[in-house]
Amino acid sequence: MLEHDSRMAMEFREAPDVVRRQAQALAAPIAELTARLKRSPPQVVVTCARGSSAHAATFAKHLFERHLGIVCAPAAPIIASVYRKELQLKGQLFLSISQSGRSDDLVESAQLAKSSGAITVAMVNDTASPLAAASDIVLPIGAGTEHSVAATKTFVASLTALLRLAAAWTGDGAFNTALDNLPDRLAAASELDWGASLDALADATSLITLGRRPTLAIAREAALKFKETCELPTEPFSGAEFMHGPVSLMEADYPVLLFMPTDAAATGLSDLAANLRGKGASVFITGTNNAPNTLPALPLGHPDADAICLIQSLYGLLVGLAKRRGTDIDQPRHLRKVTRTR
Repeated sequence: MLEHDSRMAMEFREAPDVVRRQAQALAAPIAELTARLKRSPPQVVVTCARGSSAHAATFAKHLFERHLGIVCAPAAPIIASVYRKELQLKGQLFLSISQSGRSDDLVESAQLAKSSGAITVAMVNDTASPLAAASDIVLPIGAGTEHSVAATKTFVASLTALLRLAAAWTGDGAFNTALDNLPDRLAAASELDWGASLDALADATSLITLGRRPTLAIAREAALKFKETCELPTEPFSGAEFMHGPVSLMEADYPVLLFMPTDAAATGLSDLAANLRGKGASVFITGTNNAPNTLPALPLGHPDADAICLIQSLYGLLVGLAKRRGTDIDQPRHLRKVTRTR
């Protein structure tokens, strides 16, 4: 199913090596940051991001709330860039996530957060960017140059950097084991064949992606990637939230892609999949069994690292699907690599 004639197809396969290299570059800044956080623990983590980076921030919310019990919420960049309102963030952690670090609204948000007394951190791929300069501590994503407009290895590297931060902050050795194993698991995930969903998606006019907790960020990023690379309108939802209204969309052959978490968040999602199939939907679910419409996943490891591996498998599907739908996966229409907003 995988094609090797596109930049995206080559770039997403670089993710395992990016993750291997990342540990050394992040060791010192993460140690500095976590020392500060442990000396003066914040009550709130505020994230600031756009696009794929906002989905990485969704993953951060899961990690910090699940493993540290610290509330994590997204900031609205317009509050700083347009309304010029300073938030009350003294002593709190303000985490900006960006590939380019050049979007004006993110830079201005970080500047105002710093002036309010927040600990400002920039997780960026470009460490010479204005966002990095505006922040107290810079966490290099380390993905290297990405030529394809749709970010792949940068998104994987962002999630991994967040996992490294959670490992250092919590002191939980299980994270370190998962991080040691992640490059090889990402390489294996790249080879998994999700072609069972191609026929249903090739002619689809819309799609639903579902996830919960560790996989909610994956469902959201998948929805963006289907739109960007395949021009397929896609809406992402939490598996729980979906039943509060959007389930009314279900009809015969409506495609649904469910990213199954491998922790307690999976409770009830198999029943949800059966419920939607009972309504006639074409439900594809990630997993390790051989049931019909199952998209293969790796054997269970660490639940948060397992989620990262799911997006790596999705990239291979997108390459094949874009070819079937006749779209340019490397240069989606109307998009540029660096998007600047205020």
